[in-house]
Amino acid sequence: MPLQRRLPKRGFRRLQKNEARRQEYAIINLRSLVVFDQGSTVEPALLVERGLMRAGQRVKVLGDGDFSLNLTVRAHAFSTSAREKINNAGGAAEMIEDPAKPDA
Repeated sequence: MPLQRRLPKRGFRRLQKNEARRQEYAIINLRSLVVFDQGSTVEPALLVERGLMRAGQRVKVLGDGDFSLNLTVRAHAFSTSAREKINNAGGAAEMIEDPAKPDA
């Protein structure tokens, strides 16, 4: 019997170099943004102040829930449905650009 059939199968293991490139996001749903006032600008610092996320994380906004506020939302990433719902409510979805990481 070949060696590859005699050895037990193991699960997938993420390579260390791929793990270092992976970007982690703090997930914010649109339904959690209803605590902000009409016409305000929502930024990561304001989300940390309200206790919706921890400091130092990147923010991704997902389109879960109804949204009817006119807000300017600044985040690192948006889902397509979140961007559409924000724009349809009269608000703006602005991307935050991170400074480029130096190649190591």
